[in-house]
Amino acid sequence: MKTADFTIYDLIARQAALYDDREAVVAGGRRLSFADCYRNCGAFADGLRREGIAAGDRIAVLAGNEVEFLLLCGAAAGLGVVVVPINWRLGAEEIAFILTDTRPRFLFCSRDFRERACQVAVGASFLEKVFIFAGEEKAGNIPDGQGEGKEQHSELHAFTVGEGGKERGDAGAAPGGCGTDPFLIIHTAAVGGRPRGCLLSQDNIIAAALQIGHLLHLDSRDVHMGILPLFHIGGLTMTLAALLAGGRNVLVPRFDPSVVLRLIADEGGTFLVTFPPMLGALLDAGEQGGCKPSSLRFACGVDAPATIERFLGMYPRAAFFSLYGQTEAMPVAGGDYRERPGSIGRPALLSRVMLSDDLDREVPRGTPGEICVRSPAVFRGYWNLTAETAAASRNGWHHTGDLGRLDDEGYLWYVGRKPEKELIKSGGENVYPAEVEQAILDHAAIAETCVIGIPDPEWGEAVQAFCVLKEGCTVSAGELSEFVASRIARYKRPRQVVFLADLPKTPAGTVDREAVKRAYRS
Repeated sequence: MKTADFTIYDLIARQAALYDDREAVVAGGRRLSFADCYRNCGAFADGLRREGIAAGDRIAVLAGNEVEFLLLCGAAAGLGVVVVPINWRLGAEEIAFILTDTRPRFLFCSRDFRERACQVAVGASFLEKVFIFAGEEKAGNIPDGQGEGKEQHSELHAFTVGEGGKERGDAGAAPGGCGTDPFLIIHTAAVGGRPRGCLLSQDNIIAAALQIGHLLHLDSRDVHMGILPLFHIGGLTMTLAALLAGGRNVLVPRFDPSVVLRLIADEGGTFLVTFPPMLGALLDAGEQGGCKPSSLRFACGVDAPATIERFLGMYPRAAFFSLYGQTEAMPVAGGDYRERPGSIGRPALLSRVMLSDDLDREVPRGTPGEICVRSPAVFRGYWNLTAETAAASRNGWHHTGDLGRLDDEGYLWYVGRKPEKELIKSGGENVYPAEVEQAILDHAAIAETCVIGIPDPEWGEAVQAFCVLKEGCTVSAGELSEFVASRIARYKRPRQVVFLADLPKTPAGTVDREAVKRAYRS
């Protein structure tokens, strides 16, 4: 480790020295100070070392918004270990793919996901052990016969969380990680039918947190309501941004509008980040229950203008910050919605934005082009995908695949997605048509299909599938939707299925997606 280096472990140690017994994380019945977080990260690091984990090794996490998730990340940062957060909404086959793609030595899970963790561990010969977070109760033993005889643990040795108690002593093992070390592999939606692992360094995550804190004007009085899952880049970087500012994080295990409103009131929550339809659901619950917490300073994320205006009407002293980014670069731009309604703000503090044409030439102001960015938050590349990494980072710019335009005052306006990077944004989750189409074509009754996104007032966009049946075969729309949900995450299933006699084709004989959208999107 170099003297000029600064890791996430260093960040946690710094905050412990500055804020000591001040509350840092609240989750369920547990409340940890900054000093508690530092000591427990050290204990986790010691435990990992005793298990033989070393710099460069990978560990996977299948868990909700729990304290242990954060502490494990802090310990991994200190050791130079790579964390693979897994979206718990994914199906068993999708989780198995992520594990096979990254080949972690250990899998950590919360009690809620122990059964699924054991299920996927059966076919993963490279997994040495499965650990279960003890949580607020002592975890029981894993049922016999699961994991094919892998040595599995129900307790995490030194990994259990302790509160208060300065008698716990030093933080534990001396850190050995570096800021430039690979730190996270977060899998994005599948452009070509399989998800791609975005490799992010500690420097990337710290740069993201720093820019978010600057954009949202965070300080030590802020209380972040952590309703986005920690496996999501937005949930993790927003939590770190609050920690960096000296604020408090209230982790919410599952999104329930009434529960979130009560927690905001009880904990003095000042901000949260949402994706459709979360903000609308919170507003509905507030109106029905007559609960409008006065501590709320702002909400941020992406949402329909009507929902944002409704939020500002219900909370006239609050603001809404538009926030644009992706797993590969978070954030790219953002700002107060009221400054330029409809835009996605100006480039973030350490981000330079350029719009390019199909030949990678910069386009004039006001002309739509692909949004390209340079920033210390831009990811290191796609895991084991050299060609895809080179294509995304050509000519020294990260190419987002999104189209936008810059106005004369530097505000960025989102225009859409490049045709070859067709994307459906449903409830904050990315869904690529190719992955859904592949799942549909696995059904024995389907000859051809084309999947597109259609406007949806609740989710932003919804998945719609157009299908051609094989001769003599039948299947209902509901049956096909459930078939897809059994193979990939339920949020990716078609909400509407339309059966056609044939689909329009390009001169090359492939399905013409643009023609489908023009003919049927309405």
